[in-house]
Amino acid sequence: MSRPLGRMAAAIVLATATLAAATLSASMALAQKSGGTLRITHRDNPPSASIHEEATISTVMPFMSVFNNLVMFDPKTKQNTPDVIIPDLAESWAWGNDGTTLTFKLRSGVKWHDGKPFTSADVKCTWDGLIGKNEARLRKNPRKAWYFNLKEVTVQGDQEVTFHLGRPQPSLLTMLAGAFSPVYPCHVNAAQMRTKPIGTGPFRFVEFRQNEGMKVVKNPDYWKPGLPYLDAIEFTIIPNRSTSVLAFVSGKFDMTFTADLSFPVMKELQSQAPKAICEMLPTNTQANLLVNREKPPFDDAKLRRVLSLSLDRKAFIDILSEGNSDIGASMLPPPAGIWGMSPEFLATVPGYSPDMTARREEARKIMKELGYGPDKPLKLKVSTRNIPSYRDPAVILIDHLKQVHVEAELEPLDTPVWYARMLRKDYSIGLNVQGVGIDDPDVVFYETFACGSERNYTNYCNPELEKLMHQQSQMTDFEKRRALVWEIDKKLQEDGARPVISHGRGATCWHPQVKGVNIAVNSIYNHWRFEHVWLDK
Repeated sequence: MSRPLGRMAAAIVLATATLAAATLSASMALAQKSGGTLRITHRDNPPSASIHEEATISTVMPFMSVFNNLVMFDPKTKQNTPDVIIPDLAESWAWGNDGTTLTFKLRSGVKWHDGKPFTSADVKCTWDGLIGKNEARLRKNPRKAWYFNLKEVTVQGDQEVTFHLGRPQPSLLTMLAGAFSPVYPCHVNAAQMRTKPIGTGPFRFVEFRQNEGMKVVKNPDYWKPGLPYLDAIEFTIIPNRSTSVLAFVSGKFDMTFTADLSFPVMKELQSQAPKAICEMLPTNTQANLLVNREKPPFDDAKLRRVLSLSLDRKAFIDILSEGNSDIGASMLPPPAGIWGMSPEFLATVPGYSPDMTARREEARKIMKELGYGPDKPLKLKVSTRNIPSYRDPAVILIDHLKQVHVEAELEPLDTPVWYARMLRKDYSIGLNVQGVGIDDPDVVFYETFACGSERNYTNYCNPELEKLMHQQSQMTDFEKRRALVWEIDKKLQEDGARPVISHGRGATCWHPQVKGVNIAVNSIYNHWRFEHVWLDK
């Protein structure tokens, strides 16, 4: 795919990554030391250990190291793009002439952690399960929408596999490079993968204890010679962020959970641990408003518009991050995001006007027409996940809703309950923080807005707009595809499909003895293999 990578990549490097890249290069240049246990705080209970069944970094960060992908984003780069995809379990790959087949040559001699050989059958089993062609019995399948265009997977011997598409879709390779696309073993059932996963990765699973933590240990038979360097990685669940920060400052932990620190919290941590290395980066997560479009009274488009008009995005950003977050639509804003709208185009999108007085006056007028007012507010609950990065913006949302005669009560839910409620559409209004595993329109549009997608939590469905989604998905010209992506995204905001409040930035900190950490500027998900991380103790 052709695109102006040099200009945009230069902006990323100069704006956000120069120091981090220099630090990484310096640490990689040192003589890596083997051994030691990396100790990391964890924010909550992951719903399970099965990456294919979950949609949260709470599962990806502790368990990505158990697995391998066919291909992956180069862990030494700062921006995940199609230009930096490298081999993993696949040694090479090639597209067919018509763009509907993608064939991988697989590595030989790779073994699963239980000693069984990895073959093409495992790849076929994994994606047959994701598209519903076998009895994988996935309890949840949040990325099934990614593979709507995948018709079948065929094998040629043990070391060759081909993905067959219904029509050209260049983003397939990009989707396969993300952390949400590991290869699973064909001989292990889905139930075991939720609690005791088996992979081919640099670390083997040891334990997963609810309310306590997770542990993985070095895979001595890892197929990449000399890796990993660490003996083990231990995650300890500490739901209270202040407690976890104090434990890190005291030296009990080597690293914080990724992107879990807001700008004010990061500053306080650095004041107490001045030698700590911290990176505040775009996360490609977005706080958004979930409105149950099928549940009265929000089956009324006028009332949904009221909620969108109430949002003061700048206030959210100023309060939560001291101005260190970004305003954007569904795609990650530039320069970290390569598909997000320019500020000039974003200004043309309804609901993004900075004139909050006029917007809220319009909202109150609509409420009056619907029979609501200061003496008769609309009463409801705002449901959200019971962790700070969700609760904090939910509290601000409740305050904003008061300005338009909506009286709301906070309903915090534990992580497993939160995800189950969203899947069942069992809410009225929700404050969600949606993580986007890969900065690509196919990932965002099909996973979030396609009719019937499992993660389409608001049940938005626009068949005409979906035709445009299919159109952009086949395009190879970057500029033309991006122009169409902007138009699609604008329409999504006009429809109030899932109003975006802000695009988050979060800080991750580690002590100087931790070497080889490299976090991407456009995803918190894809750099947690840990195979190049080591301890200088």
